[in-house]
Amino acid sequence: MPRPQIKDEKTYQSLRREGAGKEKAARIANSPTSSSRKGGKHGKYEDQSKSDIYEEAKKVGIKGRSSMSKDELIKALRNR
Repeated sequence: MPRPQIKDEKTYQSLRREGAGKEKAARIANSPTSSSRKGGKHGKYEDQSKSDIYEEAKKVGIKGRSSMSKDELIKALRNR
């Protein structure tokens, strides 16, 4: 059976050396850039719903969040 297309051969080979199965290594190597490589566990704030951004603001204790727009919440989170 032919080997499936691997988008990130270096990641695939590294995972295989670490003992990951072929399917798992291929799935990870073909996934979009991992969150750790992008610098965080969340996507861009603009891609999230206002309620998700609001919950993040609540977690970090941003005051006045209930009256903020989505853009204001994003700005407050980025400037904390």
